[in-house]
Amino acid sequence: MLPNKEGQKVPNVTFRTRKNNEWVDVTTDELFAGKTVVVFSLPGAFTPTCSSTHLPGYNELAPVFKENGVDSIICLSVNDTFVMNEWAKDQEADNVILIPDGNGEFTEGMGMLVDKADLGFGKRSWRYSMLVKDGFVEKMFIEPEVPGDPFEVSDAETMLKYINPNAKKRPLVSLFSKVGCPFCAKAKQMLTDKGLEYEEIVLGKDVTTKSLRAVSGKTTTPQVFIDGKAIGGSEELAAYLGV
Repeated sequence: MLPNKEGQKVPNVTFRTRKNNEWVDVTTDELFAGKTVVVFSLPGAFTPTCSSTHLPGYNELAPVFKENGVDSIICLSVNDTFVMNEWAKDQEADNVILIPDGNGEFTEGMGMLVDKADLGFGKRSWRYSMLVKDGFVEKMFIEPEVPGDPFEVSDAETMLKYINPNAKKRPLVSLFSKVGCPFCAKAKQMLTDKGLEYEEIVLGKDVTTKSLRAVSGKTTTPQVFIDGKAIGGSEELAAYLGV
């Protein structure tokens, strides 16, 4: 049975990382001392659940975690620093610190190093998350020990609910735009003024006009969606935001 380390200090480990093409040692003291930190650990960079849900979930909710007293969010995996750096770029995970536990020392110290030889992975981390305050584990969410790769309790939503059940999540905003579009610029400024982060999808770069028509029924830009609801162009957005 995998151990629950609540109330215990995290392992003392030095991680070998690469920054600006140079080796940089990062210690657990640097990461945890005097801070409130959320950690989530997963089997491997670029793997399906890790890439589609686990990391994106924490990256997306990072501003809400910060509003609720979390200083930083760490993603840990038994991968080397080159792999973790490339994964961070691929995921555009700017709100999460990706830490390579290449030798599995931290993971082994947490009692979470498991054998994934059947998948050709060798020794990897079991999937879990934890809230760490000043180097001590306050809470752990450990995935059930069942075959496969369970993902039921270590997600960002579960951790946020533990920290603050009433935490208010920010709306999910997507904006279809076109280069040189003045109405797009106006819409983006309105969202920024309201403190709303948004995903910008550029016609001709990210999608085609055909794709825009397929999801919105329109071909003009901008087209704004908030929490899955089609708002419309800049005038409709202004009315929606009350500006």
